[in-house]
Amino acid sequence: MCAKFNRAGTRPSGQSPITGEHTPSGRTHEGAPGFARDTKSELFLLAVANMVGENTFYESAGERDGRFRNLVHQIAVTDPEWLTGMIGWLRNEANMRTASVVAALEGAKARVDAGAHGHSRQMVDTALRRADEPGEALAYWTSRYGRRLPKPVKRGIADAAARLYDERSMLKYDTATKGYRFSDVLNLVHASPAADRPWQEALFVHAHERRHDRGTVPDPDVLPVLARNAVFAERVESDPGVLLAPEELKAAGLTWESALSLAGGRMDKARLWEALIPSMGYMALLRNLRNFDRAGVSDEVAERVTARLSDPEQVARSRQLPMRFLSAYRAAPSLRWGHALEKALKASLGNVPELGGRTLVLVDRSGSMQGRLSARSDLNRADAAAIFGSALAMRCAGADLVEFGTGSAPVALERGDSLLRVIERFQWMGGTDTTRAVREHFRGHDRVVIVTDEQAHHSRDGGPTEQVPESVPVYTWNLAGYRYGHGPSGVGGRYTFGGLGDAAFRMIPLLERGRDARWPWEGRP
Repeated sequence: MCAKFNRAGTRPSGQSPITGEHTPSGRTHEGAPGFARDTKSELFLLAVANMVGENTFYESAGERDGRFRNLVHQIAVTDPEWLTGMIGWLRNEANMRTASVVAALEGAKARVDAGAHGHSRQMVDTALRRADEPGEALAYWTSRYGRRLPKPVKRGIADAAARLYDERSMLKYDTATKGYRFSDVLNLVHASPAADRPWQEALFVHAHERRHDRGTVPDPDVLPVLARNAVFAERVESDPGVLLAPEELKAAGLTWESALSLAGGRMDKARLWEALIPSMGYMALLRNLRNFDRAGVSDEVAERVTARLSDPEQVARSRQLPMRFLSAYRAAPSLRWGHALEKALKASLGNVPELGGRTLVLVDRSGSMQGRLSARSDLNRADAAAIFGSALAMRCAGADLVEFGTGSAPVALERGDSLLRVIERFQWMGGTDTTRAVREHFRGHDRVVIVTDEQAHHSRDGGPTEQVPESVPVYTWNLAGYRYGHGPSGVGGRYTFGGLGDAAFRMIPLLERGRDARWPWEGRP
């Protein structure tokens, strides 16, 4: 009699945190059997892909945001520790700024309404990591729930203001374009200066002076950057050349936007950019490569920019989503940035594992993946899928990289290929016949990875994960966070991950070693 379980190739199976039903209870948006997830799993998959206030191919912004709020409200009451951990990870690791702010405020709202104590203040403070975000939080809350602020919300925002407000952040973010200025935030939440920041009391006073355009120059001994900035425009009038002095620009806390505005048409743009570049942040450099080229910035200065862009430590600190580097590559007219952006993109994908054996990587290129990630982005979910799928395939010992839609086709992959060039080889492929793609390309691989929005078409041959023997793990990378997925998840070699960053990739080696994978913010087993 043949053994049923103790066979060559049998491997231990781990359990992933994203779990759901094993029998489908619904339908995908394209009519295939749809597998629901438990509440935490559904929220996580939605949170890591949700830009908030943005329509997707299958859900309107209102439907999507309503589902997000409802899920947050449920978990905020039943497991606030889990939600607080997710919010912190979502903001700091997944770099989902708006989704984390909304989750924190809606979580606090749910707990206040339920009469629950604790956690809300921490949720709010954890979500706010940039000096413009206390104002963002107030704008969101008051637009939905009015000007009455519950104490936990007020204290969480006040904690963040005391932690984030300083001279340079005031110059960068406290502008007339904002509905809630620093002064408004301070007045509404009654923030107190931090005990270890003796200069902050003067800063808060100056915030009110700025709000009312009183033109007061701060004490240079207490607030030297603001004091220099207050008179910088007058200096430019008498000596425009001061705009070409990098140290003067930095000492006055001048943003690149302000410097360009002050310069008007009086300065040579190449020389002005070259003066600004030393004090520009990583994101500002990344977004201005086209402007550097148009102005004619010298190759010597460009080399300094590329050194910063490709530095793995600076890439890590910048917390840029991988798609940002593809966007910069497409926008920059000059080839001199290409190698640095290639290195930066690969550095941003540091969690993509090197997998042994043979791997089938399927990348969804269907119509529903064409929708832009946000109204301000020129990238879409198909771009993200191409990045993740290609990066994984290039690190595998042996990989077959396939794009699919209504049909499917291999994507050429050669040793020494540029990741950015590989991404450009993908095409649009129509519908979402995931099952057919798996059936046509699975040839005894050691694992299958499907990067998709999971909205598969119905197939008489069954679901996509059913086309692979149970002994072969199937990993679904979900890029959209819709309610129903194309297969089960959690155990039995069927796993779902999600997100627009690479963090969850580190779960794959754990699961293949038969070790359970925890939520990313809970540490590694």
